[in-house]
Amino acid sequence: MLKVRCEINIEPDVLELYELEVTAPRDDFELEVARTMQVAKSGEVGAVDRARELYRRFGLDPTRVRPSSEALLRRLKKGEPLPRINSLVDVANALSVQLQVPVGLYDLDKVKGDELVIRLGAAGEGYTGIGKEHVNVAGRICVADAEGPCGNPSADSARTMITTETERAAWIYFLPIQDDDIDRTAELIAVFGRGLIRKVATV
Repeated sequence: MLKVRCEINIEPDVLELYELEVTAPRDDFELEVARTMQVAKSGEVGAVDRARELYRRFGLDPTRVRPSSEALLRRLKKGEPLPRINSLVDVANALSVQLQVPVGLYDLDKVKGDELVIRLGAAGEGYTGIGKEHVNVAGRICVADAEGPCGNPSADSARTMITTETERAAWIYFLPIQDDDIDRTAELIAVFGRGLIRKVATV
C-alpha cells in the first residue's frame, strides 16, 4: 500500500494506481485530446490562479517557474499539440490542462523506500528531469522518496518516470479536486491505463 506523508501545508489528492497496462499513445485517445485542445482555446478550464497561489504561498514566482498545468495550457493556446508520451501520461496531461491542477506521476517500482514525502526541497537538492537537465528544487515544493526528490509540480524526474513497463504508480494532484473529477480520473485510467485506483490519505 502506498504511503504519502505531507510535511507542508497543502491539500493534495493522491491516488495509487495498480494492475496497469501502459501502452504507447493510443489512437482512441484522440477524442480526449481534441476536447482538451478545445477547452484550452476557449478558456473553459479550471482556474489558473489556484496553482499560481500555491506557488506564491511558498515564495515562488509562478511566472518564472510555471506549474506544469499552466505550462501545458500555454503551449496549447499557441497552437502546439498536446504532447503524446504513453497511454497513462497522456491522460495525466489532458486532465492537468482541463482542471488546471499540476499532476505528478511516479512509477512505484522505481520509488525507493516505503513512502513518498511532499515537502520543501533542501539547499542543493534536485534531480535529472524528464528530457531536461538538472531540476533545482531547493526551497520548492517537491515529492521525495528515500533517495531524495523525484518530482515537483513543474517537472518530474527521469528516475521515477512512467513507461510502458510501469505496473504500479502514484498519481498526485497537487491541489484538491472535486469528487466528480476523481471519478473521471478513475474512468480514464481504467480505459487508457487499463488499471485500478485507490484513494490514498496523506499523513
